[in-house]
Amino acid sequence: MASIHDKKIIVTGGAGFIGSNLVERLSTDNEVLVVDNLHTGDETNITEAEKNGKAKFLKYDAKDIKKLDFKADYVFHLGIYSASPMYRNDPFLVSEVVAGMIGVLEYAKMHKSRVVFASTSSIYNSIEPPHREDVIPKVTDYYTEARIAAERISELYSKLEHLNVQAVRFFSVYGPHEEAKKNYANLVTQFYWDIKKGESPVIYGDGTQRRDFIHVNDLVEILLRSSELSGFNVLNGGTGKNYSLNEMLTMLNKHLGTNVNAKYIKMPISNYVMETLADTSKLKSTLSYTPKIDLQEGIKLITK
Repeated sequence: MASIHDKKIIVTGGAGFIGSNLVERLSTDNEVLVVDNLHTGDETNITEAEKNGKAKFLKYDAKDIKKLDFKADYVFHLGIYSASPMYRNDPFLVSEVVAGMIGVLEYAKMHKSRVVFASTSSIYNSIEPPHREDVIPKVTDYYTEARIAAERISELYSKLEHLNVQAVRFFSVYGPHEEAKKNYANLVTQFYWDIKKGESPVIYGDGTQRRDFIHVNDLVEILLRSSELSGFNVLNGGTGKNYSLNEMLTMLNKHLGTNVNAKYIKMPISNYVMETLADTSKLKSTLSYTPKIDLQEGIKLITK
């Protein structure tokens, strides 16, 4: 199990879904500054970490962290707009992502901090699975272009400034603390919420689209292990196994003892991704890690 001890750490987006789970893990024996503009975060996500650990919250924007009087050994940059519809509604978010990434890298250059940041499996849009880190991305959407730019600028800083910067391409992450994301939450969680309310989950098309679902606990472990790598690396944050939305809904119903049917609607998105599946070879060879929580076990965890 990866661990970091007695360090000073910044987690941008640390009051969000994934960030707060990372903060909970780090704050027991590290000084953690949570930086979040609360776009899809909520400070209540880190209440326990603030109470029981060494976490402090600051409502702030990632692009401005160079101004902070806090010398971090590590920066986990998760405070990045995280859903494709956000970018379709406002393409200028692409420039916001680049500005935030440069802000983090300038901070790291000043303090010689190690950096791990949230990239995305959306980079593999229109590429046949399984998805390997060395593929050449295609032009597909604004969200993808923002993360590609973040990866390239990070590699540049790594080369020019000798920084250790790691990009983890998140697949379909689910788990606790997703409430503040609302309609941007993972489909596993959204379907669970719908079933609890007795409502039919909405599925685009026929439900045969497949996703590589990874529990946030596994992703946190990948982030922590990645933080010790040298130079610039890109790693998949996925499990190497995928499920259709129909299969996922069946699992939820079986575990909850319900029989809620989906509401199938016509596909409204022209560049919708039909399948994600991480190639985990590099994950195993570079981090010596294989995700532990399969979807059935993950569903048990989120429905406790």
